[in-house]
Amino acid sequence: MTGTRAPLTSDPKVRGLAAIVGFLVCVELASGILQGYYTPIFTDIADHLGIQDADVNWFEAAQLIVSALVVPPLARLGDLVGHKKVLLLSTAVTAIGSWVLALAPGFTTFLVGWALQGAYVVWLPLEVAIIHRRTAGTGRQSLLTRRAAAVLVGALELAVIIGALTSGALVESTSMTVLLALPAVAVTLCLVLIWFGVEDVPGESPDGVDWSRFDWGGLALVSAALGLVMAGLVVVRLEGPGSVLAWALVLAGVATLVPFVRHEDARPDPIVDVRLLRSAGQWPVQLTAFLFGMSVLGAQIPLSTFARTDPDVAGYGLGASASFVSTLIGVYVVFMAIGAFTLPLTSRLLGARNALVCSALLVALGYALWLPLHDTTAQALTNMAVIGLGSGALVAALPATAAAAAPSERTGFATGMTNATKTVGGALASSVFAIALAATGSLEGPDEGQAPLSGYLTVWSICAVAALLAALVLLRMPARAATGSPVEEQTTWV
Repeated sequence: MTGTRAPLTSDPKVRGLAAIVGFLVCVELASGILQGYYTPIFTDIADHLGIQDADVNWFEAAQLIVSALVVPPLARLGDLVGHKKVLLLSTAVTAIGSWVLALAPGFTTFLVGWALQGAYVVWLPLEVAIIHRRTAGTGRQSLLTRRAAAVLVGALELAVIIGALTSGALVESTSMTVLLALPAVAVTLCLVLIWFGVEDVPGESPDGVDWSRFDWGGLALVSAALGLVMAGLVVVRLEGPGSVLAWALVLAGVATLVPFVRHEDARPDPIVDVRLLRSAGQWPVQLTAFLFGMSVLGAQIPLSTFARTDPDVAGYGLGASASFVSTLIGVYVVFMAIGAFTLPLTSRLLGARNALVCSALLVALGYALWLPLHDTTAQALTNMAVIGLGSGALVAALPATAAAAAPSERTGFATGMTNATKTVGGALASSVFAIALAATGSLEGPDEGQAPLSGYLTVWSICAVAALLAALVLLRMPARAATGSPVEEQTTWV
């Protein structure tokens, strides 16, 4: 194991990898800007559009639905025609959506632009698939993929901070049109960088997709299932847990999964490879992504509103200003970057699977700390730092691990599904958390009243338990699957 080894740079497949990762880092910088830029100026955007602050929730709902719907077909299409081509397509759609935001004359147009911008969620999975395929045959494919994914996610998290600081600094000194145009410029530049900087590796169907044999039935069924479930969760947030329509939509979506699974199992080239998702190397990763999405996507608004709550009025909360909430988010994101950048080190020291398990345990610990320790800013910062370390590592590791445990012709699909399941988990948790805090509608903002402390304790408990379950699920994954080594009986659940 410690004998001589040819330098990696002697392999033509590795030479130039740093340059490709560098171009992809630029894409993740744009992704981070999109994810951090708008948060500090939502109130200003509402004023610009002439809407109430509560209507901003529609933006999140629309983008969640689009994100969940576009990832499976785009990820599969990447495997078929080439990941670069689909990365270009999704970037073009994101750029169009970003320019629509800058030029939107009203709420409806802005909502459409915001939904289109959700195409960016497939960027990271496609980038990981590009790197994974680029390093095939090197003997260190999974290691190089994990290292590259860590760099990409670290850049993403740092860009989130840059985006938030930039918009906050410029909002008072320029027009809203110019302010909203800056992210659109960044995404547009990414098109050029991807076009010239990333090599175009042919996919499964280099001569083009035979659309007559494309799995249109599977696409229709998965779109119906996801669309119905996501729509139901949106209605829960809008009308409350007593809405009959909401639960009817959710049940209809779940019921649609039955014919969908049967249809996909019967096809030789399904759009969603259910057989692969059932394999011992995949189902723990995808289930972990779902559980992780509950905290990383679902808990941010409750954490913000808790911090803004005045303890003299509600008997709990930090009474923090908006600037401190930005600091709290900044600490969280910085530690996410640290968790991502140190992933190669922790994977080498602990092993790839154990590094994932420890990351999930850190997330569980961080949210569990909120239960007894939520009275001071120092406690809040400590809790978020612990959560950030684990979350950053998971964001980087999950798509890389999915790629390692998938056949080469399905890497885009496997990595993309980690984002799809994470989005669905976040949407589900967001609705559950809205129910938990619905006593006075605190999700509308700190000035709309306070939910009982028990609501926040419920949120943190769910996040902690979900992360703990994720750690237990990951222990069921064969250790060799996380490193890309062959695993026997890959088609079993246990």
